[in-house]
Amino acid sequence: MSDGIAWIGAHHHTSSPTVPGMLGGISLTLARGVERDEFLINLGADPDELAAHTPYRELPAPAGQPGRPSPRLNRAMYGMCGEWTYVLEDWGMATWATGYRGKVESMLPCEGEEIVCLTVNRFSPPPLVIHAPGAHAYRADFGTDTGQGSELDAALDAAGAVFPSMPEASEAEAVAYFEEHGERLPELVFTAMGAYTGVAIDQDSVKAGDLPGVLIAPV
Repeated sequence: MSDGIAWIGAHHHTSSPTVPGMLGGISLTLARGVERDEFLINLGADPDELAAHTPYRELPAPAGQPGRPSPRLNRAMYGMCGEWTYVLEDWGMATWATGYRGKVESMLPCEGEEIVCLTVNRFSPPPLVIHAPGAHAYRADFGTDTGQGSELDAALDAAGAVFPSMPEASEAEAVAYFEEHGERLPELVFTAMGAYTGVAIDQDSVKAGDLPGVLIAPV
């Protein structure tokens, strides 16, 4: 078993290699308080495809330009760890992040559910942490926290994933800090999310495409 989910952040800047599964530039969405298949259907997955449990590596490759999202469908990999459903995507963003911001009804956060989303935002930087501990979602750029004083914010701070802000440090100090630690920032953010959720996802299984996969229509 790979160590938590920090490895996903460590490969944030990795060029996507020719592998059956995923490795570089992965966006991760975690959800609890909602049944796994229901959450995936809300994202746009086909119920019959979910029932088939097709390994990701055996999914048809959606038509599109290399390195760019398909105009019709994108591939996602999913699984469970404890009470959390996880969804992995490497097309440049997280479907849930685009859907909830576009006010797609099925993707709006609800009371009794919790969603944590780390979206790479390749086409609209910066990458974001989005936390919906209920019906309201809070956003933070990588390097900041959500400002809610939550346990998730505490985990970000403990992992060193909250960089000094300009009011708290001089411009020179902030720039120097980012130059020293910026390359590792995604790894620190994913480390914090692993500590907060307790989720661990096996790197070898993801790279090999052994986990089940579905095709999801981008929003």
